[in-house]
Amino acid sequence: MDGDVAVGVKRGSDELLSGSHYNSPNSSVTSNGSDSKKLRVEENPPSRVIHIRKLPNEVSETEVIALGLPFGKVTNILMLKGKNQAFLEMGTEEAAITMVNYYTTVTPQVRNVPVFIQYSNHKELKTDSTLNQRAQAVLQAVSAVQDGSSPNSESGGSENVLTPAPSPVLRIIIDNMFYPVTLDVLQQIFSKFGTVMKIITFTKNNQFQALLQYSEPVNAQQSKLSLDGQNIYNSCCTLRIDYSKLVNLNVKYNNDKSRDYTRPELPAGDGQDSSMNKDSTSLLGSPTAAPFSSGGGFSSSLCLAQGGGAISPLSAAAAAAAAAGRVALAGHSGSSGVLLVSNLNEEMVTPQSLFTLFGVYGDVQRVKILFNKKDSALIQLSDGNQSQLAMSHLNGQKMYGKIIRVTLSKHQTVQLPRDGLDDQGLTKDFANSPLHRFKKPGSKNFQNIFPPSATMHLSNIPEDVTEEDLRLLFSNAGGTVKAFKFFQDRKMALLQMGTVEEAIQVLIDLHNYDMGAGHRLRVSFSKSTI
Repeated sequence: MDGDVAVGVKRGSDELLSGSHYNSPNSSVTSNGSDSKKLRVEENPPSRVIHIRKLPNEVSETEVIALGLPFGKVTNILMLKGKNQAFLEMGTEEAAITMVNYYTTVTPQVRNVPVFIQYSNHKELKTDSTLNQRAQAVLQAVSAVQDGSSPNSESGGSENVLTPAPSPVLRIIIDNMFYPVTLDVLQQIFSKFGTVMKIITFTKNNQFQALLQYSEPVNAQQSKLSLDGQNIYNSCCTLRIDYSKLVNLNVKYNNDKSRDYTRPELPAGDGQDSSMNKDSTSLLGSPTAAPFSSGGGFSSSLCLAQGGGAISPLSAAAAAAAAAGRVALAGHSGSSGVLLVSNLNEEMVTPQSLFTLFGVYGDVQRVKILFNKKDSALIQLSDGNQSQLAMSHLNGQKMYGKIIRVTLSKHQTVQLPRDGLDDQGLTKDFANSPLHRFKKPGSKNFQNIFPPSATMHLSNIPEDVTEEDLRLLFSNAGGTVKAFKFFQDRKMALLQMGTVEEAIQVLIDLHNYDMGAGHRLRVSFSKSTI
């Protein structure tokens, strides 16, 4: 993650949308070089009690509770102040699993300091109520707020979290906006805390601002508590959040500046395309937020049970921003275009298979499988945006039966072997490949970047090819074809495999498959279900 300096923010600042190496289970080195043993996760089985370490001094109970709030009810807390540690008990094991999965891809931060989270070996917290009175008071007040009632006692030291939210509308200002932040990105980030009803974006005093309305004031409260002061991307796009004096927003048009998710029939206005038509390509799945559920309120289109990889809405939002404003930001991106991929199946993996899979999220220039460590590879994409995108979507996914790990490499480029040297075909240059999906500026492919899913989108299908032909082709490539649907013109179709892993496999094998008569099949992941 070299090169943050352009922004002038210290390294490792809070980032909502970057794949993080602090917390990935196999990261043995932290960015500050502290000893690796401490940060290796001793994999305890899932438990609703979560152990939080490396907390900054003077941290309050409220701040620790805020880490768990978005994922469900917090039922107990124990602070070990002298040790900079805490235990947080969630209402259900499911909420705890959602929380730990989420924080494996996004670094949890308290007061701008990365903290370390894992399952505790305790199954529940038994706390001495006299010692733990303050914590219990805070907890009681937070639960009351979460349930929508008012806290029944004036709890000392519970900070301003606990006064009921004055409004369901938030005013959001974005500082250090080096990347474009779109309405879709905001919707995806904020819908983690409840149903987003309306958003209006505008520029005031040369600053990008937004008004965002939730269905309930309590959702506004939770998101302000968790997101205020956070960065959307590495070291930039900082969220400054306040309650608005307005309690209801009046949205006239549905377009890229404003949207009322409760009224999809509104006109686009100003001659813009209405992005709320039925085929709306909000890059992050359906534009309407899923109702806030106790399981954490993740939008259903990005449900976490996607074959091992915790795909968080926040990392998917990186896709939206990168695709919506493809601007040359190499100087600010804080990362090179090179990824390190480890835990590969060395018997099966080839440069070509990595080119095809990572090519879904960016234009792969070069691939090098490491000579002395054939379960690892370096992959160079066109820029830092594309590498961030590929990392956030593919880290934790299964390829050839193994869960792969994807991190940013310290290398700036992938070296080709010197002329005349044979490296057994482990390095391949794809710079002139005709298969790059994102070469053309403004290509439709930018709007169709989705997380790996069991449902595939097929295009460029020859007229004489039948559903039976395609079902046979895909089941022979490995796996079960669960469902199939042609589009009206029959040049495109949706096809659903049994699992996300099977879908990844058939995409690698059949993207660019020669269907005859000059037709090469195009395969990508879809946000739709059949």
